[in-house]
Amino acid sequence: MPETSQQGSEIRLIKVLTLWDLIFYGMVLIQPTAPIPLFGVAQKLSDGHTVTTILVAMFAMMITAVSYGRMAAVYPAAGSAYTYVGRTINPHLGFLIGWAMLLDYILQPLINVVWISVALHSRYISEIPFPIIALGVTIFITALNLIGIRSSARANKLLLFAMCIVIAVFFVLGVHFLFHRGRWSALFSVAPFYDAATFNVRRIWGATSFAALTYIGFDGITTLSEDVENPRRNVLLATVLVCFLTGLLSGAEVYLGQRIWPNWHTFPNLETAFMDICHRVGGPILFEAMGVILILAALGSALTGGLGAARLLFGMGRDGVLPRGFFAHLHSETNTPTYNILLIGAVAWVGAVGLNYVGSAYEHAGELLNFGAFLAFMGVNLSSFWHFALLRKAGRRRVMADIVLPLTGFVFCASIWWNLNILAKTVGGIWFVIGLVWLATTTKGFRKAPKMIDFSES
Repeated sequence: MPETSQQGSEIRLIKVLTLWDLIFYGMVLIQPTAPIPLFGVAQKLSDGHTVTTILVAMFAMMITAVSYGRMAAVYPAAGSAYTYVGRTINPHLGFLIGWAMLLDYILQPLINVVWISVALHSRYISEIPFPIIALGVTIFITALNLIGIRSSARANKLLLFAMCIVIAVFFVLGVHFLFHRGRWSALFSVAPFYDAATFNVRRIWGATSFAALTYIGFDGITTLSEDVENPRRNVLLATVLVCFLTGLLSGAEVYLGQRIWPNWHTFPNLETAFMDICHRVGGPILFEAMGVILILAALGSALTGGLGAARLLFGMGRDGVLPRGFFAHLHSETNTPTYNILLIGAVAWVGAVGLNYVGSAYEHAGELLNFGAFLAFMGVNLSSFWHFALLRKAGRRRVMADIVLPLTGFVFCASIWWNLNILAKTVGGIWFVIGLVWLATTTKGFRKAPKMIDFSES
């Protein structure tokens, strides 16, 4: 909890967070295992070029991080793409960006339910049908949220420490495995970046839209703007450096994975492919250790994500953005938004079963999540250009910082968004149209200002 200082009747926060505090916070948000659940599917989508897709996505995210950092200095209490677009460009457009972000909040538990269920089904209890496993996982997560059990800060730190240990062991054993088999030629190769036999720009670009999931969460740094020393400098630097460091760490992890198991076609299961790589270099102990921390991380993410989404829906119901009778309901004893928690649980289970029926559930869930995320990233880049290049009333415009960078970020994010698969664009498009109709109805044909969405509720 930040310290406070009082002078007369004015109470203000003391800015105690340093640049490195922000960087650590951002790395915790993203997690050092971020690319590992994606690895097998990303290998398939890119035909063996996951490292390349992660680096391409890193370029887009670093430019977007600059826009986030600059807008956080303008609106230090906001920290939301929705607010940046709404205040800078147009409140109705801002609402639609917020509506797209809401889809991310609702679907975030879904992708974790899918991965946990796939891991359990493929590795531990294959005799039980996937829908039954997904139902059990969903009920467990929903029940914990209904009774108000939350992960503690100490438990999160222990899990992060365990992740770092397992990743470090994987690096040591992986390097030893490759060096023992082929010395330097096995350890160093350009094949993970470029293999002439399989390299295809269209596939690389399409796979980048999935690999970009690695960076989801970096924008959470901007929510701390009011507590940071020199926020105008440090928030921008931290967001850019977190994307850069995440790209380096994630790239190193998947590079090593690709060198250890070059042929993705032979993976027993794409969603849990990295566990098989761990087994190859570290035997059953590393296999189980990686599986346990990934399941625990997904479980914790599903719990916090589900509760955060339920609270956001509650806030929207309380403020009249959504129907109050359903969304603003609180249980009289636990003080939890029970209807919203049950709704999000139902979406997670139905979504997991439905996506598994039409193909790779994890791939489709990830692409759906990126539909709203990249609309938000496009909005932040556009609002940065709008504010600094078009609305600036005094001072000299800097062509590179005010025009070139944000527009380049917008184009990159738009290109990644456009290459999402047809299912993601269809479902996301339907959601967007629903939001557009709701906005038109509640603002009497866009003649009134829309009601605010308070993302701090989550």
